[in-house]
Amino acid sequence: MSDRAAWQPLRGELQRWADAGRRAKLWFRDDDAIEPTDVLDHLLALSDRYEVPMTLAVIPAPTGEPLAARLASQKALTVTVHGWTHHNYAPDETKKQELGPHRPQAVVLDELRRGFDKLKTLYPKQFAPMLVPPWNRIDKALLPELAAFGYRAVSVYGLAKPDQPIALVNTHVDIMDWHGTHGGRPHGELVGYLVRELQNRFDGNDEPIGILTHHLVHDALAWDFIATLFEETAAHTAIDWRQVSDFMG
Repeated sequence: MSDRAAWQPLRGELQRWADAGRRAKLWFRDDDAIEPTDVLDHLLALSDRYEVPMTLAVIPAPTGEPLAARLASQKALTVTVHGWTHHNYAPDETKKQELGPHRPQAVVLDELRRGFDKLKTLYPKQFAPMLVPPWNRIDKALLPELAAFGYRAVSVYGLAKPDQPIALVNTHVDIMDWHGTHGGRPHGELVGYLVRELQNRFDGNDEPIGILTHHLVHDALAWDFIATLFEETAAHTAIDWRQVSDFMG
């Protein structure tokens, strides 16, 4: 179970927002969905229980009807394009990328077109025209080309830079410790990250705060963080959990 004392800084920051009569906009993104699994069911159950909308980044090439059938009844769920195969084409000594400059641009764009069309067909009511690049990395030269295929936004990690050729709806708090335990980060650490993002928004930045998860690799600490986050925020007067489509223009 979580150490609820670690959540006190968040409670204090949210009280500051409430006292000012303000609400912070949050959204929730989970990556790497391909097929129905028990852990995906667990995540969907948490979303349903606390009525927190969820954006599921689905890998187009290997997915199909089984996942679409499982998700069809989910009312507060949005599906987005997560690359094509989630395959790394970068050299071993560099950071992983599927959508980097390591292949002809025409090849990459054709995959992204196919991914868009496939998921739009599989999810006619839940699809949102947004690209989530695997590993949150994409060759900047691709960005101006995406609108031609129907994309309206891209989601990576960190504060969005202004004056981009396509809307950015980014995530800002990744619950996984990718370079350490490969499990969930300590709750106190994640609460600290979230509080800093809230403080940044209180001071004038109106960018929605994105929470990032990866259901296939969660440990008990990660699952407990999600449940506690939802419990602490879902009904709070200072928090407005939103669908990602609300931010895509």
